[in-house]
Amino acid sequence: MTKDFDWKPLLLVPVLALLALPLVGSTSTWLTLTVAGLAMGMIVFIIASGLTLVFGLMDVLNFGHGVFIALGAFVATSVLGAMGDWTQSQSILTNLVAVLPAMLVAMLVAGAVGLAFERFIVRPVYGQHLKQILITMGGMIIGEELIKVIWGPAQIPLPLPEGLRGSWLLGDAAIEKYRVLAVIVGAVVFALLAWTLARTKIGLLIRAGVQDREMVESLGYRIRVLFVGIFVAGSALAGLGGVMWGLYQQNVIPQMGAQVNVLIFIVIIIGGLGSTTGALIGALLVGLMANYTGFVAPKVALFSNIALMVAILLWRPQGVYPVAGSR
Repeated sequence: MTKDFDWKPLLLVPVLALLALPLVGSTSTWLTLTVAGLAMGMIVFIIASGLTLVFGLMDVLNFGHGVFIALGAFVATSVLGAMGDWTQSQSILTNLVAVLPAMLVAMLVAGAVGLAFERFIVRPVYGQHLKQILITMGGMIIGEELIKVIWGPAQIPLPLPEGLRGSWLLGDAAIEKYRVLAVIVGAVVFALLAWTLARTKIGLLIRAGVQDREMVESLGYRIRVLFVGIFVAGSALAGLGGVMWGLYQQNVIPQMGAQVNVLIFIVIIIGGLGSTTGALIGALLVGLMANYTGFVAPKVALFSNIALMVAILLWRPQGVYPVAGSR
């Protein structure tokens, strides 16, 4: 972050939470809803971070991002299904030993499919946004059908491991164990992304390649390889997010990625098209808004995030942290 970093958007999350407190009424209910909203936001951030990288650094509108979400979730059903002894344990540590391989395998599979997706679907339409939208949406439809061929078209349960079910009591507030895990995983992903982009040579080359590709290539670096790596990393993050979302919903369907896509695009628009920090703020706002309105006014919950996006864009038309100002 630069010295003139704009801190105002960081206040949006606590301000929204404080505004919701008198509307919710009960402090314990408010705390439960707040933790649930932060957890949902962190899961959405994990999913959106991949698309944020791809758009912000590669200028690629990948509407097929949802297929990697669904793929990660379905891979997790297979991995966790084969580790019944571990998931049935009451020990949280034992459960994590089962969930971690599921996450890693989901990321590897989603990353590998992302590599093929970039090579055969995205690469021919670099720099052509309209064609990118059309061809990547077609790729997602094909991906969903392939998932149906492998796992079937029906909904598949993805239950939480035994030790991650239930809640911890904090006074009168019930804090679900899995939601705490989701917040921790999301925070780790954000920290790793921020550190990689800001503090490593790879991050420096990526940012330099975005600003002046010819200059970086003249120094002997292969920017295309770096950009392919970004796409693979973005796909892998979507796979990780798919695992987290599937466990959050405790079931998976082939169309789940397309359903989550709406939230993802709201998040990256609020965040400022390509900003990792902006995506985090946008995701947390979306998660909190969904939970607060779902409790206070369920009838408007479906439209609350659209209203949130409109309000923020009226304040900052380019999002809270537009890429040009965040680099």
